[in-house]
Amino acid sequence: MSNQKLKFDVIVVGAGPAGSIAALTAARAGLSVALIERGEYPGAKNVSGGALYNTKFLDELIPRFWEEAPVERYLTRRVISVMSADSLVALDFKTNHFAKPPYNGFTVLRPKFDRWLAGKAEEAGALLIPATVVDDLIYDGPSGGDSIAPTARRIVGVRTRREDGDIYADVVIACDGVNSFLAKKAGLQREFHKDELTLGVKEVISLDRKVLEDRFQLTGDEGLTNEYVGYASGEVYGGGFLYTNRDSLSIGVVTQIKDLAEKRIKPYDLLEQFKRHPSIAPLVRDGVVREYSGHMIPEAGINMMPKLYTSGMLIAGDAAGFVFATGLFLEGMNYAMASGHHAAKAAIEAHKVGNFSEVQLASYQRKLEQDFVLKDLKNFKHAPEFVNNPQLQNVYPEMICHMMEQLFNSNGQPKPKILPALVKELRRGQGKVSLKTAVKDLYEAGKALLW
Repeated sequence: MSNQKLKFDVIVVGAGPAGSIAALTAARAGLSVALIERGEYPGAKNVSGGALYNTKFLDELIPRFWEEAPVERYLTRRVISVMSADSLVALDFKTNHFAKPPYNGFTVLRPKFDRWLAGKAEEAGALLIPATVVDDLIYDGPSGGDSIAPTARRIVGVRTRREDGDIYADVVIACDGVNSFLAKKAGLQREFHKDELTLGVKEVISLDRKVLEDRFQLTGDEGLTNEYVGYASGEVYGGGFLYTNRDSLSIGVVTQIKDLAEKRIKPYDLLEQFKRHPSIAPLVRDGVVREYSGHMIPEAGINMMPKLYTSGMLIAGDAAGFVFATGLFLEGMNYAMASGHHAAKAAIEAHKVGNFSEVQLASYQRKLEQDFVLKDLKNFKHAPEFVNNPQLQNVYPEMICHMMEQLFNSNGQPKPKILPALVKELRRGQGKVSLKTAVKDLYEAGKALLW
């Protein structure tokens, strides 16, 4: 074996959307790039929901990417549903403006999509190193073990679980997922609180394409996403989702880990309960489950964002907490790709001046602040508190569904007006929520989503 160091300009850890875009951007700029993935292939460990929005950076790097990428359907319809145990009220939005290039979003199956995207990074010159676990960071600078803070030294590489596994680089970009070992190892990320993390469990259910299109009123390659609040996750904080693929459905529940643990409820049981709901059961009827998977999601927004840079290292994607979960929006892959793109840009600039210090790499955060990633997270910084409101989980969904039932009930009685019906519903629910609490929650909803 050679004693020569294996050295690159950039090492990217994690071949999800953030990592592959970072590797592609850096390789296109002429840098030598190693893309390290712990799975047998990119996408093997990535199983999140499957809705990809705002593909600006991908379209800039791969013009008209949808013509070759393994996208399932372009999204023309978006539904937000409020559920009680036996009812559902939905806001159903559809527009033909989203039915033409460059499109507003797509559904994707992550194992296929991630593999394709990593392949584009390889085509640009990045070296993909799959089935490789990164165990540690390599530092240059003063020694002294634990007595020297990680942030006082420069990161110059990673230690992998392979023979001759030390790989060196001027910049390491950590895209290793929500529970980022590298971010914590570098002293950039604190330990998470259990209420900041959710667990998503998902099934992919095969369904004949014509049946699927008839059932969801879709034409050609049109698709929809539906996010559910209330009974979808039972008594546990969270929600549900259903996305249409080409000839399958992605359906699942996203639940708060703290609440799951405290109530000792299995997420798979919640998913089965969700599928049995009278509004969901007809949608999945005669489908065949072909995949079941789980994925941990960071949902505390900017409140759980680590320090994004240190000497020799940047953090992107889920590892940086870049998920946009507000109750109205649930997005992540686009934030991952944008952050990976900007991380690579910061690394490219550092190489141009030969400076890989913390001060130089701070340009990464400035790029994010000028773009939609940090602007969204800052503008909606109160959304996590709103989403975790206990009344939002079961009280208000049940009240909304019951009020709508009373409004539409033809029982020979005079029809109520909406405001008196709302007041009556609040009085009916006073054992669960007071008028004062309802007004306070309305204000919190406005602060989270309206102003």
